[in-house]
Amino acid sequence: MVRIRLRKMGTSKLSFFRIVAADGRKAQDGSFLEVLGYYDPLRRPHEIKVDEQKVFDWMKRGAQVSETVRSLLRRTGTWERWSRYRAGEEVAPEMVFLRGDRRTAADSGSSDRA
Repeated sequence: MVRIRLRKMGTSKLSFFRIVAADGRKAQDGSFLEVLGYYDPLRRPHEIKVDEQKVFDWMKRGAQVSETVRSLLRRTGTWERWSRYRAGEEVAPEMVFLRGDRRTAADSGSSDRA
């Protein structure tokens, strides 16, 4: 089963996370199928980047979303957009970048870790 979850990156006490589609049986830092975004909890304010097109594609194929990633998708507004997309509305997936509470539809020039 494919799960959309976090993959730990970085060093001890300086970790950041990639949002990935991975086999549910693999380790947290094991192999994965595709990178869907990243989450950096150490930056102030927190940064979250999500490629909605990739997330929607995996969810259409039946990928399960972990609770942590689900909460991140809710913060970016992607979860609500997925609900509207699944209900049949026309929703154009975008690259979402969230820094603190400010959401933008494109990467604002920050260092790309994904």
